[in-house]
Amino acid sequence: MSVDTATPAYRCSCPSRKFPCKHALALLLLWARGQAADAGGETADFAQEWAKQREDRAADRERRQSGQQPDPVAQAKRLADRLALMDAGIADFARWLTDLVRTGLAGARNQPYSWWDGVAARLVDAQLPGLADQVRAMGSDVHARTDWADHLLFYAGRWWALTKAWGMRDQLTPDEFADLRVAVGWATATAEVQGTPALPGPWLVLGAHRSDDGRLQQQRTWIRGPGGEVAVVLDFAVQGQALTTPQLAGAELDVAVALYPGSAPQRAMFTTPVAPRGLARSLGEGCSIAQALEQESVAVALSPWRERYPVLLSGVHVSAGDTGWLCDGSGDALPIVDASLDSLLALTGGYPVDLFGELEEGRVRPLTVVVDEAVMTP
Repeated sequence: MSVDTATPAYRCSCPSRKFPCKHALALLLLWARGQAADAGGETADFAQEWAKQREDRAADRERRQSGQQPDPVAQAKRLADRLALMDAGIADFARWLTDLVRTGLAGARNQPYSWWDGVAARLVDAQLPGLADQVRAMGSDVHARTDWADHLLFYAGRWWALTKAWGMRDQLTPDEFADLRVAVGWATATAEVQGTPALPGPWLVLGAHRSDDGRLQQQRTWIRGPGGEVAVVLDFAVQGQALTTPQLAGAELDVAVALYPGSAPQRAMFTTPVAPRGLARSLGEGCSIAQALEQESVAVALSPWRERYPVLLSGVHVSAGDTGWLCDGSGDALPIVDASLDSLLALTGGYPVDLFGELEEGRVRPLTVVVDEAVMTP
């Protein structure tokens, strides 16, 4: 791990949900007591690399604030260094996947969490945080889920396809490469998106969802533009910080929106102040469950790394079960996830309603329900 005592800033590969973690606090405590000196002439390679990255980012910020153009030679070198590091990380991850399949998936369930976390830590060091998060989550999923074998097999196949796609990234279209970047955790700079043409409103808020893994809070807000395009606005906050105030489901917003690169539905950001203009009585025309699954299949064919897909279902009713089901008039059904069955039944009364949610791993996460021309959040 590394600690910058001047900023301060911390970097640790442990899975702790606290920031700073106990390792950073222990190192700072030793330093405050004089039992750990500042790094002198000899520093670990990973710490040197982290410090150099922080210096480069700080220098770039200063140049942008002063109106200076970044050094293209330095930028090209940083990009080449990062790609080389990521290439090595992907190659190491592919070898690990090969060993995982060769020894059998059943053996993976008997491994301690530290085994998964070690792989994730190497991915973080290789600047592949998106993959690292998935591996860490799998370390818990194989013990918590009853369908852990199918779940692990599915992700092992996705990870293997990702390693192959990374090796042929020069042959991908810009949208395909943008989706791949998201999957491995290579973020697109906000400044790059702000410079693209913005789409005017009004934009309709379809629904929102918040999650908190203890280290990072995330808020997803799904919106639809006047041309029917659906996008998602992502907001993040580390522990101790407050997330952006969520937009009300069904609200129409006068705001300009810029889209991140990638296949639809794309990530979006607001580029002008948000001005609510009223509430809608409907979210628009929905579809059946079969049509929603077909739409998801088309989207996944374009971007195999997609984890969730927005769906607006029409005429579905809530049915009781283990966690509840959504059923339509054709007899098709989808299980419900991350929702209170009692609340859904109380809102809908068991009658057919329009429902907006996220389709993820064959399950629906309800976000918005339309009952008697009233848009509500369950």
